[in-house]
Amino acid sequence: MPSKEWPVVWAAVREERRALIDDLTALRPEQWATPSLCPGWDVHDVLAHLVSTAKTTRWRFLRGMVTARFDFDRDNAAGIARERAATPAGTLAEFRRVVDETKTPPAAPATRLVEAIVHGEDIRRPLGISREYPIEHVATALRYQLKTPAAMGGGKQRAEGSRLVAVDSGDAAGSGDVVRGSGLSLLLAVSGRPVHPDEFTGEGAAAFLSRLAIAD
Repeated sequence: MPSKEWPVVWAAVREERRALIDDLTALRPEQWATPSLCPGWDVHDVLAHLVSTAKTTRWRFLRGMVTARFDFDRDNAAGIARERAATPAGTLAEFRRVVDETKTPPAAPATRLVEAIVHGEDIRRPLGISREYPIEHVATALRYQLKTPAAMGGGKQRAEGSRLVAVDSGDAAGSGDVVRGSGLSLLLAVSGRPVHPDEFTGEGAAAFLSRLAIAD
């Protein structure tokens, strides 16, 4: 049965998708080929992936995984190949069409919010685009990532041994030496994205960054 939180999460997902559309609408043609924070994917690839996952139902996910012989990378590549239009404008038009979709693979809707924010940064950071994310959106995504194993796309293991404190939301989780940073920086770090050392303070910051480097 759907949780009472689902409508709130899906509203946040739609908001993040629309914000990304706004940012991408003004891109110059050559910017679409910019390498994203996802190794091997450019900006256009990440958008095609977001289109693919917006259309992914539980059954479609399971069929795709069987076809990909349960290889997540192969399944993602197939989704990008299927949804990447001949031009970025075509892919962006399809993303607009699916912006209000509430489909999800066999996982909590919070995974769609994690994806919207993290993949949004996979695109924005290399392009030099900044977004002031609503703190509550980031906090929801971070809480989900911190309780989800890395094998399932989460960041639980990356956070082990640290007391993570989001200085903007006031959320704190874990035990160990304190690591302070914005909720967004912490979310990206535990999601396996590159972060700058200056994004963190606290007595546990250096050890946290070292563990991230080893894990990735």
